[in-house]
Amino acid sequence: MSIQVALHHRTTYRYDKPVALGPQVVRLRPAPHSRTSVLSYSLTVEPKQHFINWQQDPQGNHLARLVFPEKTDIFEVVVDLVADMTVINPFDFFLEPAAEQWPFAYDASLAEEIAPFRKVKPAGPLLSAWLAKVDRSPQRTIDFIVGLNARLQDEIGYIVRLEPGVQDFEETLSLAKGSCRDTGWLMVTIMRHLGFAARFASGYLIQLMPDEKPLEGPEGPTHDFTDLHAWCEVYLPGAGWIGLDPTSGLLTGEGHIPLACTPEPSSAAPIEGEVEKAEVKFSYDMTVTRVRETPRTTRPYTDEQWATLLAVGEAIERDIGKGDVRLTMGGEPTFVSIDDMDGDEWNTLALGPPARRSFRHGAAAAFRPGQMVSRRAASALGAQLPLAPGRRGDLARPPSLRAGIQAHGRHTRDGASLCAGLRATVAARSQLSVRGLRRHLVLPVA
Repeated sequence: MSIQVALHHRTTYRYDKPVALGPQVVRLRPAPHSRTSVLSYSLTVEPKQHFINWQQDPQGNHLARLVFPEKTDIFEVVVDLVADMTVINPFDFFLEPAAEQWPFAYDASLAEEIAPFRKVKPAGPLLSAWLAKVDRSPQRTIDFIVGLNARLQDEIGYIVRLEPGVQDFEETLSLAKGSCRDTGWLMVTIMRHLGFAARFASGYLIQLMPDEKPLEGPEGPTHDFTDLHAWCEVYLPGAGWIGLDPTSGLLTGEGHIPLACTPEPSSAAPIEGEVEKAEVKFSYDMTVTRVRETPRTTRPYTDEQWATLLAVGEAIERDIGKGDVRLTMGGEPTFVSIDDMDGDEWNTLALGPPARRSFRHGAAAAFRPGQMVSRRAASALGAQLPLAPGRRGDLARPPSLRAGIQAHGRHTRDGASLCAGLRATVAARSQLSVRGLRRHLVLPVA
């Protein structure tokens, strides 16, 4: 059960005159390590006259490098993607035994690879005071990082800040508020000072309105929503890069789609490049639309959908009736002897002596001698009758009938001669009606 959504992101720069654009770097393609499945992706650029080269930076992030040979008065980038919002468990990982308790040391073989993500700047007085309150006693690593993430979310308020760049961590602590990129970078700095390898993550955030309001806690979004977002990723041996979102205080899930993850925020900007000096009008538009939803416990079929399903079913029934197709469905109860529960015939054999005796005694009490017994009735009496291999699966041939069947025709794959033999045998032994023998097994009661 999942929801598929279409994300549309348009960024437009309109200039007051034709300008020369330098090479532009666009980091708006989901990163290779994104846990959210991206089903389709497209990038459209205006003006049409341009060259594009897809590359990967040293961290493996996708980036598009654009070159414009002519001047233009508009520069527009449009991203369209479809994502599968299957729920992701953010705790679906196992740590290496040596990293299950904090503090721990990274393996020496990783030292050079993670060095850029452990580079720290000297802590100012506010950051030093914040770090001094951290409980440094040995504890479970997962509990430790979850606690740090929750603490930062509780102490730093969220604001929308349109100024470019990222606040210094001392300023964010002083103001006790910041944008998602400010809080994300502060989280990266804190994790590095505590010995973790951490990086800055820029990406899309998709939040869908829940089907039902929670019984307690925040209600969540009141409508489907998407925007650019930023968070922190920490490297844990055995788990890899784990996302921490200090804006929400949660680990990242299916709604977080990373675009660029880098040691510094400056190298994760969504669009970067030079342009000739001019007046510019900037605008952007982001929408998310549900394009496919499967029924689920909290949102089953609507009355209209049920009516459509029933109408289709009735149409199929009419077609089946016109073709004289007869369908049956049934079940067969399983009996276990109260006297011999461990007997082979109740566990591995299809039929054993006790079961045969049980059937004979039950049949003698329920039917008159010579009466034909349907398979359903035989099953109700506890008889598990073997079927003839390679023949019709709905007809069994007890030994007493075989001679009569063989006398009236050879067995065929379609069962026609078999049915003719059954009809003749039954007619010879009794005056019962033989209609319906194509669908029922009959047995003589001795």
